[in-house]
Amino acid sequence: MQNDNLKNYLLLHFIVFIWGFTAVLGKLITIEALPLVWYRMFLAAFCILIYIGFKKFSLKVPLKTFLILLVAGIVIAVHWITFFGAIKVSNVSVALATMATGAFFGSLLEPLWYGRKIIGYEVVFGLIVIIGLYFMFNVNTAYSLGIILALISALLGAIFTLINGQLIKTYKPSIIGFYELSGGMLFITLYILFQAGFSVDFFDLSASDWGYLFILASICTAYAFIASVKIMRFISPYTVLLTVNLEPVYGILLAYVIFGESEKMNGMFYTGAVIILLTVIANGYLKNRSRLKRKG
Repeated sequence: MQNDNLKNYLLLHFIVFIWGFTAVLGKLITIEALPLVWYRMFLAAFCILIYIGFKKFSLKVPLKTFLILLVAGIVIAVHWITFFGAIKVSNVSVALATMATGAFFGSLLEPLWYGRKIIGYEVVFGLIVIIGLYFMFNVNTAYSLGIILALISALLGAIFTLINGQLIKTYKPSIIGFYELSGGMLFITLYILFQAGFSVDFFDLSASDWGYLFILASICTAYAFIASVKIMRFISPYTVLLTVNLEPVYGILLAYVIFGESEKMNGMFYTGAVIILLTVIANGYLKNRSRLKRKG
């Protein structure tokens, strides 16, 4: 039993490491954010479809659920577009540090989502997060757009998590992932068609881009999506929350190793990032403690 717990905990860290590596891949891939996300969703949906076929799962879902999955797919598509957009206009460090606000956005949205009162310390933590963002915004005005895009991405990511938190109670992760990724890809496809349409250049990718996209879609998306949901059945939500907060740490360290000086920020940036990260951890700790009290 102890070995199983250790195995699941190590797997969780591996998944979080993969998520941190996603940002690095976004920087390495040379195409813009919109086509990048289109390819990611298309390839990941295809990988999950192969998995579903191998497992012989049924794709049948009620119409209402199907529509919810499509909406969730649009949310995750815009979430990824703004995330990779933030990386393209700033750097990996800025995008990942700002994305740490996602867990906090989730804690603020939960009361509205589930119809409960806002807790006092959530308001205080909200003010502290704003202070952290203030430090980060004062680093360099050139990174302001990246921070804004990452904030939008973090908010959409929190909404997406809340939607999936309800769906996962009834449906398999692979079924949810397939419909959401397909719905997001369809949304981007329609957007491109209503704009200039698909061009030859859209499909003219370098060999390195194809390689990075395949890793991004198969390992960082299809595998990580299914594995992360499954692991929540064996590890407490609090442990998952604390570990997921290491994503920006892993990602920033990886980015610095790979990209070097372009990822180096000044002291104010790291001060703001640490303030946000500690706030998110403290919020998770207090929520877990109150949960345990209710059970006791």
